[in-house]
Amino acid sequence: MLKEFVRKRSIHVCVVNTGGCNGCDIEIVSCLAPRYDIEQYGIFVHNNPREADVLLVTGPVTLPWKERLKEIYEKTPEPKIVVAVGACALSGGIFKEGHVVGGIDKVIPVDAKIPGCPPRPSEIIEAILKVGPDALAMKEKMIKEKIRKGEVII
Repeated sequence: MLKEFVRKRSIHVCVVNTGGCNGCDIEIVSCLAPRYDIEQYGIFVHNNPREADVLLVTGPVTLPWKERLKEIYEKTPEPKIVVAVGACALSGGIFKEGHVVGGIDKVIPVDAKIPGCPPRPSEIIEAILKVGPDALAMKEKMIKEKIRKGEVII
């Protein structure tokens, strides 16, 4: 009961690295540290895309990750919010001359972009807080619509 109450009012993020240098991932981990304490904003990091409200994608899309990223995107429940973190996720960055597809938006739709190599933790938190509440509002609206149609039994 308490878990469901908190779950409805918090933003759950799944981090996916599609072949980058881990610079952006280190900044995301910094968001979890006491200095930034991302959980004080109600943001929780998961490894399971099926429980995520927001996909946080880092790195350029390498060729092996192209289909895998589409699968992860399909596993994420509606509404699917995608945030591209860093220069590599936006354009391929320093890897764009290699065996990469390019930025994340060439494979899946992107809702928010965070430029930088790597972006600062405060910029990452700010971007999540811009798109996260909208995702929660859309999710609650979809649940109410399913209840109204009788598709979900309370």
